[in-house]
Amino acid sequence: MALNLIKKALHEAENPIEVSLRESFQILEPKLRPPFPLTIPTQEEYSNLNNAILYGILCEPQLANVHLKHLHGIVTDGYRYFTSMLIKIVNDFYGKLFDSVKRQLISVAHETVYVSAVGFDELMVALLRQIVGGDFSEGNLWLCFEMVTLFLSKWDSLLEEEPLVLTFALYVFLRLLADHCRVSNVERIEALKRVEIDFCVKMIRENFHLCLKIGRDLLRLLQDLVHIPEFCAIWKDLLLNPSSFRNEGFADITQIYRTRTSSRYLLLRITPEMESQLRFLLTHVKLGSQKRYQVWFTKKFLATPERETLLTDMVRFICCAHHPSNEIIQSNVIQRWAVIGWLLKFGKKTHVEANMKLALFYDWLFFDDKADNIMNLEPAILLMVHSIPRYMEMTHSLLEFLFILLDNYDLDRKAMVLRGISSAFHILVRKGVVQSLDVLVSCDMLSPFLKESLRKLLPDLNMNCPAELQKSNILCSNTPSYL
Repeated sequence: MALNLIKKALHEAENPIEVSLRESFQILEPKLRPPFPLTIPTQEEYSNLNNAILYGILCEPQLANVHLKHLHGIVTDGYRYFTSMLIKIVNDFYGKLFDSVKRQLISVAHETVYVSAVGFDELMVALLRQIVGGDFSEGNLWLCFEMVTLFLSKWDSLLEEEPLVLTFALYVFLRLLADHCRVSNVERIEALKRVEIDFCVKMIRENFHLCLKIGRDLLRLLQDLVHIPEFCAIWKDLLLNPSSFRNEGFADITQIYRTRTSSRYLLLRITPEMESQLRFLLTHVKLGSQKRYQVWFTKKFLATPERETLLTDMVRFICCAHHPSNEIIQSNVIQRWAVIGWLLKFGKKTHVEANMKLALFYDWLFFDDKADNIMNLEPAILLMVHSIPRYMEMTHSLLEFLFILLDNYDLDRKAMVLRGISSAFHILVRKGVVQSLDVLVSCDMLSPFLKESLRKLLPDLNMNCPAELQKSNILCSNTPSYL
């Protein structure tokens, strides 16, 4: 039996959750062996008994079946409390658990689906968030394989009880496949890719109506997988044979482009710890004081070149899942555009840089002010204008990339993309996110081609701004450093 759940250094204090579970187990251990008492526990006794049983399941694998039978016999709340404790363990310290405890955790996760425990879908989400993109360590690949296998083995139950959780899994495994497909001839990863492909294709082919709930980011992920024959066939059907998906309400991928992706999906590719640290940076760290924090963040989450793919997920999270209050926006706390500027500088690989820029501009391409959120647009425009003139190459590369998207992203739907980008610029000016686009079209350091492209794109938008506004505008020459 493992004496502890968590691996910790000698100088580290014990985790209070682990202490609570262990104390309950030690006190109630005599009652955890058959024959079990038939008395009805009070609420406090019930919570302690759940804690003791959970600790026993995780630390006594040889007796796990006994503990589970005990749990099934005493449960009175649909397993709500038991599942909530599992979620706490996963969210708060999954990475520190002993491997034997992790194996038991996956085993009991299967059981929660089997008994339709209240909150089992939240447990599935918590476990999915612990799979780290760009991480090819044995433990991370093991968790990925265990989770995709769980979803396949419990397919019918999930489809009947909590079908939405299957869309969460689809989003995760589509995203992970893009990473895994960059590695070849590694037997363990090849086997994992095969199972991931099987799950994703089964989901899209058999339950397309559920997949539509993901929205436009579904297409963003699929485009990274067109080199895989199964996904190439899916793309062809999306474009040329939409009826093959047997969904009467689906006639064209334009419908998917028009559906904004919920932040619930974007959070799936950021671990709870990453989310906590990014939100702290964007809520408490002052602009100009961020370098020490950035060094720590880089060492913690971006230590290897393979982890660069996480940058795209972080950009998407910042744009769409972290919307600061007006108080934060008007304060001297580091702003979203500045953090994204730093992340863009950090990306070294060409495909990573392109995916980061696409993540930044993706909502621009299909923007509709009746359905979309202007806050998703704000970081890109502010990064472009705040980078003048100190980081002029940033302004130039972003604006150039936006026009490349306009001309090449989806030629059959270029009018839609043109309308989306134009609408994005118009609302940003109309709502006062920027006072005017004059800072761009009158900038001597910006290429004439880009200036002319802007004028053609927005012929009816006022490009001029009074001198007094230019002085107070965010577009000033003494731009603060975001690096």
